[in-house]
Amino acid sequence: MDSIFNTDKHIKLGIWGLGRGLNFIRSAASLNIDVVAGCDIHPHMRANFQKLVPNAFVTADEDEFLARDFDAVLVATYFPDHCKHSLKALEAGKHVMCEVTSFGTPADGVKLVEAVEKSGKVYNLLENYPFTKPNMFLKRLWDEGFFGEFMYGEYEYVHDCRTLCYAYNVDGGLPVEPGYTLHNWRCALDGHLYNTHSLGPLMNITGRRPVRVEALPCDVMLPGYPVWEEGTHGRICPSLITMDNGGLMRNLMGSTTNDNHMAGRLFGTNASAENIRDGLKIRVGGCGNGTFLSINPDWPADLGKLAEATGHGGGDFWELYFFARQILTGEPAPWNVYAAADVTITGLLATRSARQNGAPQDIPDFRNKSDRDKFRNDNHAYKMLDATSIFPEGHDPAISGNFTPLMVNLFPMNGNNGILLAKRAWDGMKLFPYLADNDSKLNVVKSVAKLIDELPNIADWCRQAEKIMNAYPDTLPGKTIRQSLDYVDLKKVYDTEASVAELRAWLTEFAKNR
Repeated sequence: MDSIFNTDKHIKLGIWGLGRGLNFIRSAASLNIDVVAGCDIHPHMRANFQKLVPNAFVTADEDEFLARDFDAVLVATYFPDHCKHSLKALEAGKHVMCEVTSFGTPADGVKLVEAVEKSGKVYNLLENYPFTKPNMFLKRLWDEGFFGEFMYGEYEYVHDCRTLCYAYNVDGGLPVEPGYTLHNWRCALDGHLYNTHSLGPLMNITGRRPVRVEALPCDVMLPGYPVWEEGTHGRICPSLITMDNGGLMRNLMGSTTNDNHMAGRLFGTNASAENIRDGLKIRVGGCGNGTFLSINPDWPADLGKLAEATGHGGGDFWELYFFARQILTGEPAPWNVYAAADVTITGLLATRSARQNGAPQDIPDFRNKSDRDKFRNDNHAYKMLDATSIFPEGHDPAISGNFTPLMVNLFPMNGNNGILLAKRAWDGMKLFPYLADNDSKLNVVKSVAKLIDELPNIADWCRQAEKIMNAYPDTLPGKTIRQSLDYVDLKKVYDTEASVAELRAWLTEFAKNR
């Protein structure tokens, strides 16, 4: 396809982090972007990149990478390294678009903002959820004044990421190697820090910025997450945010037994909107009992087909589009370094509020030097888990090395096997007499049929996990396995023959009564 920009100028791009970073290659060509270099510490990531861009330079050495002749860097490296790598790219004279979030301490936020200002380069945060079709449609209406003044909003990004504590996010969950370690950063991430997918859409739609945040701690965690006394992963992470016009937002992140990645509700003084699970709806009439209308939103301009072909509801295209547009035409993009600082530091201060039992935290505006000066030396960072030392020194790799493969088997992505399949089938059987539609009944039947085939494997994985637990009972892996196995009826799992017979009998009875 021809370029959508009216210019012959091209942007030479290097991608740093070839897991998530590869998602943007498909849209690059139509946006005057030539992918010319890649960098990643993992050989299989470099190999995947080379297959997609055979003529590009690729290396594991970041200095060698940044020394190449290109204009911009897409930073998609590990979460804790985003600020460090963005600063290094700016110092190398590159424009930067960085995956979420932008920095890990307030002091680093000050460094980043001032480095961008000094460089004169374009910096964009790669936050894609504001750019789904419903959210972009709502922004157009909001900018036209349709909703009036912002009163209240609720957005959420609730995502059960148990598998990704033990696996790379490729090939359906590739276990971390060696198997006696955990994922570099996902194993301990506080949900408040990953707030850009929820706060980000509300900020972008309404044009409001956060000024205060309060968050209460949650002490209950989902089984299967690493059991770590200082950690907050595997918990629900709600916060209440005051916006700069005095309106309020409930921001919900973290992990529960009910994922919802793009849910939102907005309340203005003229109208309200919600996009929960059954599409976008807008209530008109300026009152609580106004007419509720179902909406079929459209894309802005004529770029919808390009957006539809990319990930995250089209958001991946639009964030790349805005970055390229700013470099090529000078028109500002939505997620500049100041907006990136607003959303990032809100998450950091939410974690601080939760650790202080809900104490309100005022959110600085890093556009102002006086606000930056207050946080210039604030190096308080969230606690990281040493993912490489979860077993004691001298542990036996023949036993401990099975930890991540077993946890991926017991808690696989999408819950299609392991402990999660057993719970899905047995819980569904319990509720079956009360199910209201055929689709729900069919889902339970499919789960039961799959459990019949998989129960022997599940029992074997549980026994292997118990072997690790018994060898290292007081370690993080031992405690994690104990909590995980308590999550399922082990007696039914281990009595495989009898349980399979009961499952078969249940299916026979279902077929007889259809």
